[in-house]
Amino acid sequence: MVERTLVSSGTPFERVAGYSRAIRVGNVVHVAGTTATDSDGNVLAKGNPEEQCRIIFSRIEKALIEAGASLSDVVRTRTYATRAKDCDLIMRVHGEFFNKIKPAATLVVVHELVNPEMLLEIEVEAVIQ
Repeated sequence: MVERTLVSSGTPFERVAGYSRAIRVGNVVHVAGTTATDSDGNVLAKGNPEEQCRIIFSRIEKALIEAGASLSDVVRTRTYATRAKDCDLIMRVHGEFFNKIKPAATLVVVHELVNPEMLLEIEVEAVIQ
């Protein structure tokens, strides 16, 4: 049986919804949809998609490290944005983090997220070499 390692951010939402910030199964790490929120669910960098994106990638990087991976192991990113006008800014920040790594990437504009102040949500998959 392949070992499952769960990574928690410690937010109350994980317990309520029954999910993990990240899960490692073998050499694959899946990081759940991540937003720019603090541990109480308050949205950070309101109105600023670039800063929200940086906060999200920092949180994702922390989860990857806890699971034994790093940003350089990321093979797939999925970004859900609520405003099409923010896509260029979001892509630029994505490039800051992944320009040399070049994972497969998806950017989708959605009607809304759980909280209207959340401008984007990002999930990643990593394969540890």
